[in-house]
Amino acid sequence: MKCYDIIEKLESLSPQVFAEEWDNIGLLAGRRDKEVRTVYIALDATDVVIGEAVRLGADLLLTHHPLIFKKMSRVNTDDFIGRRVCELIRNDISYYAMHTNFDVMGMADAAADALSLKDRQVLNVTYEDALSKEGCGRVGRLEKCMRVMELAALVKEKFHVPNVRVFGNLEDIAGTVAVMPGSGGDYIQDALNVGADVMITGDVDHHEGIDAVAQGIAVIDAGHYGIEKIFIPYMEAYIKRELPGIQVYKAEISEPFVVV
Repeated sequence: MKCYDIIEKLESLSPQVFAEEWDNIGLLAGRRDKEVRTVYIALDATDVVIGEAVRLGADLLLTHHPLIFKKMSRVNTDDFIGRRVCELIRNDISYYAMHTNFDVMGMADAAADALSLKDRQVLNVTYEDALSKEGCGRVGRLEKCMRVMELAALVKEKFHVPNVRVFGNLEDIAGTVAVMPGSGGDYIQDALNVGADVMITGDVDHHEGIDAVAQGIAVIDAGHYGIEKIFIPYMEAYIKRELPGIQVYKAEISEPFVVV
C-alpha cells in the first residue's frame, strides 16, 4: 500500500483542519509514494524510537508529537533533530505526525472513554462550523460520585501510571470531571467555567495547582506522557482494523523519567 493511501486513512480519522495553526503535522519527512508494509507507532520520534524503526525495517514512522516544530533552515547532523531526520531519510522511512488534530479527533474522547464519562462535552472549543463544535479535552459526569482519593486511584488504574500528583482535598466529592490529556494548566479556567469538580491533566506547575484549589477545583496530574500514551494502542487498533494488511510495531510503554 502506498504511503499516501495510509495518510488518507489517518486523515479520515483526524482531519488536518482540526489542528491548531501553530502546529506542524502531516508528512514531515520521506516519500509520499513509498510502498508501506510496516508501521512503527510511538509518542515521540526519539533516537531510541528511530533506532527501533530502522532495526525492524519499518516503512512508516507514526508519532503523536512532531519531531519538527520550528522552522529548519538547514538539515544536517550538527543538531539532534537534523540527525534524526537524516537517519529517517537515509533508511527510507517516511515520517507522519498526528498532533493537535488527533487531540481533537481521537485523544479527547479516548481519555473520556477510559473514565466512562457521561453527558460529555468539549472542554476547549478550537473548531466550530454550522454543524458542530470540536476541540481539546472533555468534561462529563462520572458514573457515580466518588472521593478525590478514589478518583486518583481510578486514574492510576485506567491510564496505567505508577503515581499521580493531587492538588486539593482527597476527601472532597467529585461528580463532574474535566480531562485534558497532555499539558493542561492553561485549561483549568475552562474546567472552572463548566463547573468541574476535578481537572485531570498533566504538567501542572505549583502555582497553577494551588490557584486551582483556591478557586474550588481539585487537580489530578497524571503526567504528560501518562495520559497521552493512549495514542499508541489507539492507533495500533485503528490501523489493524482499517488497514489489515499492514504490519504494526509499537514503542514500548515506558515513562520518560524515573522518580528517585
